[in-house]
Amino acid sequence: MNLKLENCNCVVLGGSRGIGRSIATGLAEEGANVAICARGEEALRETELELLKAEVKTYAATCDIADSEALASFLQATKEAFGSIDVLVHNASALALGPNLEDWNASLNVDLMAAVNACNQVIPWMTEQGGGSIILVSSISGLECDPAPDYGYTAAKAALIAYAKKLGVMHAKQGIRANAIAPGSIEFPGGVWANTKESQPELYESVKAGIPAGRLGTPEEVADVAVFVASPRAQWITGECISVDGSQHRGMR
Repeated sequence: MNLKLENCNCVVLGGSRGIGRSIATGLAEEGANVAICARGEEALRETELELLKAEVKTYAATCDIADSEALASFLQATKEAFGSIDVLVHNASALALGPNLEDWNASLNVDLMAAVNACNQVIPWMTEQGGGSIILVSSISGLECDPAPDYGYTAAKAALIAYAKKLGVMHAKQGIRANAIAPGSIEFPGGVWANTKESQPELYESVKAGIPAGRLGTPEEVADVAVFVASPRAQWITGECISVDGSQHRGMR
């Protein structure tokens, strides 16, 4: 299937590793131009090299998206480099999984408010050009609570799902679609679950046993869904939350 993404201009916030990297490379493989940002320089440049192999326009810059001015500068620079922004993917997370106020602030600033700030900047551009697609990477933690003290993380991920629905309703007439993706437990080198496998093997095995397929997911499996939903082939999908978790969560949604 041709996803009709060739020459589309895409931004992936938090695009240097894991799910974000797979979404960025997936978009590039479809012929889309891709801009990425992340805080870490080394992983960012490694991913930039992967994108360049697809022979598409690429822009990469370090950016702490919790800093609203830095985020605005990155998005403006992307628009100037590409001419427009057709797809915005907010994937970055503080991964602040504790109960403290610092964890709440980190989750709200990175996971939620960075998405709000990015959308507020990009939506007028999309409106002017006649449409666009927004993907907010949430989590099944925003759909179903588990007995862990990640209060701020869970609240922020649930808010992203509600925010995607609101954007989808409010901006449909402008040709702008907005959807949330809710990954389950995803394993990749250096990621949370790879580290958990080493440091807390009993917890890792318990989580794995709770997934019907008997394994954790991969970033590529999430990216395949995100790239399709971002594409014009998904033009009648908006305001939705799509779980990509191998039936890990038990809710009806």
